[in-house]
Amino acid sequence: MTAVDTNVLVRLLTGDDPKQGAAARALFANEAIWIARTVLLETVWVLRSLYTFDEGEIRESLRKLLGLANVHVEDEAAIAAALALTEHQIEFADALHLSSRPAGVPFVSFDRAFVQRTTRAGVPRISRLPS
Repeated sequence: MTAVDTNVLVRLLTGDDPKQGAAARALFANEAIWIARTVLLETVWVLRSLYTFDEGEIRESLRKLLGLANVHVEDEAAIAAALALTEHQIEFADALHLSSRPAGVPFVSFDRAFVQRTTRAGVPRISRLPS
């Protein structure tokens, strides 16, 4: 198994550098791949910030990538739950924070809009911390 860095995922998903993109595709075609949560988090940030991918493009790219039989990801259940939450206008980082908490543990935030979005999405035990 080979663990990959953010730049490998970005080359694979964008193809912006033909030589590195080809190397990334070859690696994914021939190896079992391990992806850390932090690498996914950073990849999402890079795709959104530098490549202007929208949330839907990012979500679908990651779902296809993580659907490959040879790709393994740290905390698969939390990643899948986070990707599902992005369908409710919740950014991946926030969604990952929510889905990574222990079962039944409340989550608080000062961000009123975030709490409203997550409540509408059906996320349990989230509330706004008054300031």
